[in-house]
Amino acid sequence: MGFPANGDLATDKPYKFLIYGRTGWIGGLLGKLCEAQGIDFVYGSGRLENRSSLEADILATKPSHVFNAAGVTGRPNVDWCESHKVETIRTNVVGTLTLADVCRDKGIVLINYATGCIFEYDSDHPLGSGVGYKEEDTPNFIGSFYSKTKAMVEDLLKNYENVCTLRVRMPISSDLSNPRNFITKITRYEKVVNIPNSMTILDELLPISIEMAKRNLTGIWNFTNPGVVSHNEILEMYREYIDPNFTWKNFTLEEQAKVIVAPRSNNELDATKLKQEFPELLSIKESLIKNVFQPNKKTAGA
Repeated sequence: MGFPANGDLATDKPYKFLIYGRTGWIGGLLGKLCEAQGIDFVYGSGRLENRSSLEADILATKPSHVFNAAGVTGRPNVDWCESHKVETIRTNVVGTLTLADVCRDKGIVLINYATGCIFEYDSDHPLGSGVGYKEEDTPNFIGSFYSKTKAMVEDLLKNYENVCTLRVRMPISSDLSNPRNFITKITRYEKVVNIPNSMTILDELLPISIEMAKRNLTGIWNFTNPGVVSHNEILEMYREYIDPNFTWKNFTLEEQAKVIVAPRSNNELDATKLKQEFPELLSIKESLIKNVFQPNKKTAGA
């Protein structure tokens, strides 16, 4: 197919990124990053499940790389997918596979923002053990329809040598007003569970995904900061840096199950592969303080 070797710098032509997900959180941030870095980019107008519209986008823009930040996560949360299964399949499975297939036909690397919410703690990866799931591990969490579709499509995409699959988890950014931000979500909940999880600090990791495209990296990557952090640890930081009067209540997984439709994934992903490629990558707690809480500290109480 003529794809550059994994890790080769794409220096043969200027970068031009075609991004899907203009109205999404990650898609919007990607556009701002490209503007800041002076990278030429356009947002795709085609529907993911409409092959001819994707081909038309690529023909018109002639991108060096394609980024897929489109997908159905459900509003206000993944419970939506339980009652909208066909819509979820259409975008998350059919659409993603169609985009990957079109990109392969055109010899283009696809950076696909996926999810790490396809695993759960088990006897081989116990909570608190520090043993995380690796890229080659088989997903074991199918508690929600959303996660089920994501695991299906990840397994199929492994056959596409042009796809870079980034497993994002519980994404966080420095914009604490954004309702999609994991910190914003849990500060607004009446009660939260307190479980350590791998998470993705977008301020640090989205620029890394652009660098991954430039290096033509493909395959599956656990796209999280190394280590885990619990809900309570995040809320303690929130109280320390943002609102000294903030309080919260915990409840158990059993109590949580009574107020949600689908179970939620809790896990630790092993970020060793990403850390080896990008040694400057900060641990989750370091990144939270540096990239999220310290920048917001001056505006606390404003």
